[in-house]
Amino acid sequence: MYVIAHLSDPHLDGTDEARSRLRHITSYLGDFTRPVDVVLVTGDLADHGLEAEYAELAGELKLDVPVLMLPGNHDVSTPLRTLVSSPGEGHPVHQVHEVGAARFVLVDSTVPGADHGLLSDESLAWLDGVLREPFDGPVFVAMHHPPLELHHPVMDQWKLEGQPALAEVLTGKPITAILTGHVHNAIVTSFAGHQVLGAPGIRSTVPLTFEPPTSDGIVVDPSSHPGLALHVHTPGEPLQTIYRYPR
Repeated sequence: MYVIAHLSDPHLDGTDEARSRLRHITSYLGDFTRPVDVVLVTGDLADHGLEAEYAELAGELKLDVPVLMLPGNHDVSTPLRTLVSSPGEGHPVHQVHEVGAARFVLVDSTVPGADHGLLSDESLAWLDGVLREPFDGPVFVAMHHPPLELHHPVMDQWKLEGQPALAEVLTGKPITAILTGHVHNAIVTSFAGHQVLGAPGIRSTVPLTFEPPTSDGIVVDPSSHPGLALHVHTPGEPLQTIYRYPR
């Protein structure tokens, strides 16, 4: 059994509120009687992309298990690179990591200075090449922006664009699941023949248009409980995902 703790969107900004919400999740993981195999954080690590925010993140995610991180639209490539292992400089921050039995292909779906997502032709070619490499084990593709529409008038302004080109690259590839963040909601759907599993937002949740609105009318609900996804891979069995909102 291989267990991934999938976190997303902590938006650390130096405040006690953001820090305590992330600590609520990491403390929960620390109480496990069997540690997870890896922690994956799918973007919006920092709220403003500041060096001080990444320094804070490094301290908060100093865990006893491997931690993988990828950028979101609030992140900035250069200071983020101090925390991750990725060839090259600047943008994009693509990564490939093998942790135990699994391979993680971390795709930078961000566009510098913008909130929507897009993979350039160069990024798609890189992804296609990595996914063609043989690997005997589960392969997870992770990116911040999910390849979907939330049918939300604000969030869909910041969606992943160029989805047909991405689907062409992903179709038929040996992918166990696509793991995402960005929309601050637990998401289960499919794309290009693969499962898409989105983690809840740690910092906040985005109510859908037909749900009760937030009290002050803003897009996010910062009072919602922080959550995470636990992806459990057992050889020969379908991937299982359990969503937790620890009290």
